[in-house]
Amino acid sequence: MNLILENKINATLKNIFNKLDLDDKFAFVKVSDRADLSDFQCNGALALAKINHKNPREVGMMIANELQKCEFCESISVDGPGFINIKLKNEVIAQNADKMAEDERLGCGLVENPHKVVLDYGGPNVAKTMHVGHLRSGVIGESVSRIERFIGNEVISDVHLGDWGTPMGMILAEIIRQDGNLDKVESYDIAQITEFYKQANIRCKEDETARENARIITAELQDGNTEYHKAWQHLRGESVKAIKANYEQLDVNFDLWWGESNAHKTCGEIVDIARKKGISEVDNGAEIIRLEEGNKPKPPVILIKSDGGYTYHTTDIATIKMRVDDLAAEEIVYFTDSRQTLHFEQVFEAAQKLGIAPDVKLKHIVFGTVNGADGKPFKTRDGGVMDLETLIEMSKDKVRQSLPKAGEVEGYGEAEIEKLTSQIAIAAIKFQDLRNCIASGYVFELEDFAKFEGKTGPYIQYAIARINSVLRKAEAGGLQCGAIILDTVEERTLALKLAQVHNVIMRAHTDKEPSIIAEYTHNLAQIFSTFYNTCPVMSAATPQLIASRLQLAKLTRDILKLMLYLLGIEAPEIMLKAENKGE
Repeated sequence: MNLILENKINATLKNIFNKLDLDDKFAFVKVSDRADLSDFQCNGALALAKINHKNPREVGMMIANELQKCEFCESISVDGPGFINIKLKNEVIAQNADKMAEDERLGCGLVENPHKVVLDYGGPNVAKTMHVGHLRSGVIGESVSRIERFIGNEVISDVHLGDWGTPMGMILAEIIRQDGNLDKVESYDIAQITEFYKQANIRCKEDETARENARIITAELQDGNTEYHKAWQHLRGESVKAIKANYEQLDVNFDLWWGESNAHKTCGEIVDIARKKGISEVDNGAEIIRLEEGNKPKPPVILIKSDGGYTYHTTDIATIKMRVDDLAAEEIVYFTDSRQTLHFEQVFEAAQKLGIAPDVKLKHIVFGTVNGADGKPFKTRDGGVMDLETLIEMSKDKVRQSLPKAGEVEGYGEAEIEKLTSQIAIAAIKFQDLRNCIASGYVFELEDFAKFEGKTGPYIQYAIARINSVLRKAEAGGLQCGAIILDTVEERTLALKLAQVHNVIMRAHTDKEPSIIAEYTHNLAQIFSTFYNTCPVMSAATPQLIASRLQLAKLTRDILKLMLYLLGIEAPEIMLKAENKGE
């Protein structure tokens, strides 16, 4: 079922272009820049005129004359140097909206050629408390994962833990230094493990002997020392429990909890392949792969350090091989901040030279930082990096100020209020992040981000809850949704906005850019608010108009819920406010 208005128009345009012997690659429309003039516009006449050495307005008129014959067009006009304006008949828009409301996918299609994509996001290091710097990777990655699944791709998400490098040796060395051995290591929780790491980090910066000792222990751990490996398993296990607790609060999920340690065996295979292909060499005791010289020369990839250990280059290259061989990945996408840009350029080029990922698309998505009011990375009052758990609690505290206390609203005890608090706080955090383009950093606004108005997650949640209230009252009154009638400009504008949902999701998929969905969602909520305030629903003039507006409201609610789901945000059935203690 084709429920995408642009696709219907494009198919018609293609037939017209072929009839007129015009290149049909220009046979497509976009949402009009001038809603007062038209619903859609086609700009292909300008390019076609240049190719065919004709006047663009003349070409535009040729196309427009054919479009005039189409049964779905209300009016066609040619503006300026060949811009073709297309306005659809109200009944066409209404019938399309009716079919969307009946469709379980709300008119959204699937990709033509689905494939398997591995998404690498999260990337926390074990033995460290997660901080605000980990927020964006998890939130963005989770949203992209949901979008990819929704449009039909098979997705495998992997947290890719940093669990196998020198920090492990540093912690083990510090525990041994303080305790004399590792006998007590299995009694330590994440707070104690984190403290050992902090002390070890300070010590290794100041003491060459401590650094060398940590390096030796790391090498022995990676070589299979059973005592170190047993202790490492506990350190990793406690860390993963703490990491999962943070991600569960954010509703960020992973199919795999692989880390650098999982790639250790495959690292040896990577070195063997490099040697057999003759692309590795020894330089100052290290084994490296030199990369192509070009306009932007890159440092070589170090496979084996001079001390015999593998590097992050090696584990990431080995992980690519595992994802291709074991998971049959056809696309692998990484989400990190800009500091790792060079690293992934090196890794991807080395993977190509090694031939380990033929015909596999490798992509690195770079995101900006979460900043404070001073424009610098968000920190605590004492200047430290803010823990992610602290950020979440601060957000919940802010939300609690807007909600009634437990017991003030019937049916809402402490558990229900806390659940609602969490849903709103996480929506506020995520929407504030995802409304920004991935590549841009943003200022974390604690004062404004949890408000029930403005461009916020709670504003969208409140819009959904308000529609839920209308639908409950309608059901209680025996009223039902019915065929959509576009009787006003506001109804027409809303129905046209609803019809854009498929293309919005596909653009977000293509660009790996959740902000496209966040922007659409906010705009849709605003347009619905205008409709709701202008067009009475329950008190409309006729039963048919009541049924129509209920259908528009329900379709809007369902699409808003879908959009929030794709952003990784829950939509509570009811929203409460402290000032009126009601819906």
